[in-house]
Formats: sequence, C-alpha cells, structure tokens
Amino acid sequence: MKKTNSNPSMARSMGNKLSALAGAAALSVFAVGAMTADTLAAEVTLRLHQFLPAQAAVPKHVLIPWMEKIQKESGGRIEIQHFPAMQLGGKPPELYDQAVDGVADIIWTLPGYTPGRFPLTEVFELPFTMTNSEAVSRAFWELAEETMMDQDFKDTKVLGLWVHGPGVIHSKEPIKSVADLNGVKLRAPTRVTNAFFKNLGATPVGMPIPAVPEALSKGVIDATVIPWEVTGALKTSELVHNHTEFGDESLYTATFVMTMNKDRYNALPDDLKAIIDANTGLEFSAMAGKLTQDEDAPPRKMAVDLGNNNIELTPEQVAEWKGAADKTIKDWVAEMDEKGLDGTGLLARATELIEKHSK
Repeated sequence: MKKTNSNPSMARSMGNKLSALAGAAALSVFAVGAMTADTLAAEVTLRLHQFLPAQAAVPKHVLIPWMEKIQKESGGRIEIQHFPAMQLGGKPPELYDQAVDGVADIIWTLPGYTPGRFPLTEVFELPFTMTNSEAVSRAFWELAEETMMDQDFKDTKVLGLWVHGPGVIHSKEPIKSVADLNGVKLRAPTRVTNAFFKNLGATPVGMPIPAVPEALSKGVIDATVIPWEVTGALKTSELVHNHTEFGDESLYTATFVMTMNKDRYNALPDDLKAIIDANTGLEFSAMAGKLTQDEDAPPRKMAVDLGNNNIELTPEQVAEWKGAADKTIKDWVAEMDEKGLDGTGLLARATELIEKHSK
C-alpha cells in the first residue's frame, strides 16, 4: 500500500513554492525574450545631444515628439537616445562639432553660439527682420537650400532650421527707450544681437543660455534678451520683473539648426533614410518654428500672474528702436559684401522669402 503524506500543510507549502519558482522562471524567460526582441528591433541607435533641460519648450514639444515619431514609423528599428542639458559633455558652442566628429549623431543648437562660423544664417537675426517664426523658418530653410547647405552646413546632414518667437528684453530695471539701455550689462545670444545692443549703448556679455539664471542672480548681468518660451525653464520671471515687448514688431530672433553626422546618415538603409527624410526639411522646420512661438504664451502668462511689469511699447516708441537698428543692419550688409558673401543680395532674398511666407 502506497504511503500518503501525513502533513497536508507541508505539501501545500511545497506546491506553492514550486509554483512561485515556475512563475518566476517564466517571467524571467519572458523578460529576457522581450529584451532580446527590443534589442534586435533597434537596428540603429542614434544619440541626440542638446543644451536645454528636457522639460524646456523645444525639447518637450519639438525634439522628443520627433524622436518618438521616428521610432514609431521605423517600427522600432531606429532608437533615438536623448541627452539633454549637455549630458554627453562639452559646452553648447561645441555641439555642432560634436555632430561633425560623431561624438553625437544628432544635435540641436544655435549657429550663433560659434560667432562668424555660420555667417549666412545671420541674415535672419538682424533686428526687426522677423514677422512670425513659422514664416521665417520656411524662409530660412528655402534660403539655406539656395545658399547654405554647401557652405555654412557642408559638414553635416541638416534636418531642420528654424527661429524662435519675438525676442523680449527681461531686465531688473524698466527699459522703454533706447537711452534706458545705456550701460546695462545685457546677455544676447549671437554675434549680430551683441553688435546690435552694443550699438544701442548696452554692455553685451556673451554666454550660453543655461548660464543666464546664475548670471542674473549674481549680478553678472542686469538684463537678458530671450523669447518668452524659454523663460519658464530658466525661471527668468522670478529673477527679474520687467519685460519689454515690441507690439506687432519683433526686436530680433535667433536661428536654430538640428543636424546629423553625415556618415551616420549615409550608413542608414534606404528605407530608414526615407523615414528620416519624410520627417525633416521644410515642413518640419516650419512646424518647429510655429510650435516654438506657440510656447511663448504660458510663460508670458506666468509673468503676468506674478504681477511683473510687462512693458508693451507703442508704435511710436518702437519707431525709435527701429531707427536705431539701421546702423547694425547696414554694418552687417557691408561686412558680408566685403567678405564676398553678397550681404546686399542675401538680405534682399531673405526679405523676399519672409514676405512670401508671411502673407
């Protein structure tokens, strides 16, 4: 006669343990299988490097959705890893060379961070040239295809070119007239904007945008010029309480480039290149420009809600500033003409394209 287990509770306990072990083993196999499947699915891994925190407007509303779209449309065959706030090392002015050298596969930066290196892009940064960021971004891409891809950007595969919304002066003391800028230590983003504000009597202080909050809090600068959309991430409205706007005019804008290492792009299979191509270029640039300006509204409201002094200049006041801008524009055109870059023709063509897309 077969002997039965005299301890039913022990049997149940052993059974539960065996079931748990079997379940854990199954989960482990599933996890390894899933991980292997994901690894196999990602044929290409690209690293995107840029200078702002991930929660800032452009990364949040332009770069991250773009990465997700590429990954989805490639069926996971392209994986894009995001490295915000210079996490791969270096400083913002080094980003373009990181794309050239392959330190990063894709970068987003301001050409103006390396003064004089991308002279043709500066035409869109001249004061009071911009209408709205979508129209100017379209003009930027079209002019780049005509004049810049084989000159300024010849060493990389350009994915997108756009500009931000109207530049605003954020200052410790109210600024209404050009005379109010006299002696003000002011951070501006590019060579052109630094020359402009120097001509207006300010003392320009160059620095990448991530350095602005500390510079304001320590008194290194008295003011900065940036669009509203970036002020939320930088907490500018908490550091200074005066914001000067120029009505329907735009004091200035700055240009952006999103670009890719040429070898990495050329090594992609044709079908993956096609996915990249379908999500870059003119329409992507226009969309990025529009989304960037759309994001001006929430941080502006934040400044209003804080009770800050939002100074909206009248057309008569703006006219004074526009008159004072003439020297910067003429100097830039003459400089480009001297270098054989046809500043006269470049400004005329940029103006023509902006007008076309602003209608």
